[in-house]
Amino acid sequence: MVRHRMHALMSATVMAGVVGLAGLAGCTAAPHAGVDAPELPDPAADRPVVALTYRMADDLASAEGTERVTFTPDEQVCELVFRAWPNKPATAVTGNALTVSAVSVGGTALPLDVQAAGAPSGSPGTLVEARLPSCSPAGTPITADLTFQLRLGERTDERVGYSSRHRIAWFGSAYPMLAWAPGVGWTRDPAVDVAGEMTTSQAYRLESMTVEAPGDDAVMGVGDEVRTEAGSRPGTTAHTFSADVVRDVTVSVGRFEVDTRSVDGRQISVALPPNARASMDDWHTQLRDELGSLSELLGRVPASHLWISVLPGVSEGVEYGAAIQFGNLHPQRDRWLVAHELAHMWFYGLVGNNQAEHPWLDESFATYAQEVVSPADTTRRESEEPVGAPMSYFAGRPDASEAYVNTVYARGGAALLRARERVGEDEFDAALREYLRANAWSIATPDDVRAALAHLPEAVAALDEAGAFRAD
Repeated sequence: MVRHRMHALMSATVMAGVVGLAGLAGCTAAPHAGVDAPELPDPAADRPVVALTYRMADDLASAEGTERVTFTPDEQVCELVFRAWPNKPATAVTGNALTVSAVSVGGTALPLDVQAAGAPSGSPGTLVEARLPSCSPAGTPITADLTFQLRLGERTDERVGYSSRHRIAWFGSAYPMLAWAPGVGWTRDPAVDVAGEMTTSQAYRLESMTVEAPGDDAVMGVGDEVRTEAGSRPGTTAHTFSADVVRDVTVSVGRFEVDTRSVDGRQISVALPPNARASMDDWHTQLRDELGSLSELLGRVPASHLWISVLPGVSEGVEYGAAIQFGNLHPQRDRWLVAHELAHMWFYGLVGNNQAEHPWLDESFATYAQEVVSPADTTRRESEEPVGAPMSYFAGRPDASEAYVNTVYARGGAALLRARERVGEDEFDAALREYLRANAWSIATPDDVRAALAHLPEAVAALDEAGAFRAD
């Protein structure tokens, strides 16, 4: 992910480090072609199962939604906890809102306790708790049904928003997200006013995601589009998607040109707005090249279908594992950004993390991979803040987002490149591919990184020096 303020910071300053990330990556930029990557394990058989529906308003400025989620907690639970991330400060400020209106289990409506948990005054809360009629023992599946309403803010330079001028809407992480982490329990980290993600999401099976939209509008989703049919209202079309395993979803609706091409047995769908700055061929070429380089470095691409939405009025890139939102940029000129967001297919999509507590586990690693395959050509002095700091560490500072970027992206990426340089490319790359295999589809912690590098003490030391394994 590169937020709206981060894009300028990263392209002009951040891709650096102590002697410059570009300097470190310059001698190690070429990945090893033909490496034997470990086979990825199957996702857990008892992973959650989610079904979503979105019913778009005719003007695309809002949607009515439903969700059914079935999950099996590994400890007793007495309540259900969901997160409403469109209500975090960076998105709520422009009028976006996700309101959960009902949660039921077995047909019984549950009392709701909606807490701000970092949402600004006047916005719905980010933390939704629903008390169960009685506690449910570990290992017992629970199925919950939810209804929600989504409002989109005009010209939002963020992961949710819409443009009435271009008749395009986009919304990612815009549903009540189950906040369960196996081995941990409910995660209740508050949203903070820092330009970054704060989610924790278990990988799940998307049984279906149906988006009902005006019939003339294109719809981008995740996984595979399994059917289209007449919607429930005249003039609408219902698009249904499904995916065997995802960690998050995003939807884009509107006046797009959409083109799908096959690359090495995988599908890549690209949606361009009417005012696109680059051609469809430009996008497909850069995506193919960066994806190929990253797969040589990190192993098999962990998705069979990748969805790319290029959005008007948006300046960044935001990842959802197997789908990405990009601003209306030129992929060749911003190839480092293309590589960065694609790297999140491995670092977030495949191996998840608590982004509020351990943001470096996806952003530092994505920056590292980006610098190996498509290094930026700028330098900047590295932050001295601890790479392993949580999002709350940066909150409240006047330079909160800049400090976060310069630490988690720049210093974290530089520390990983330094670790690779100290122990050798082959050894480090093999250890990283094994880390991805061993933690596939899970929610990793810094201890998992330390364990994966335990046989490479100089690599561990490089990360220790940067404060990656910060205890608090």
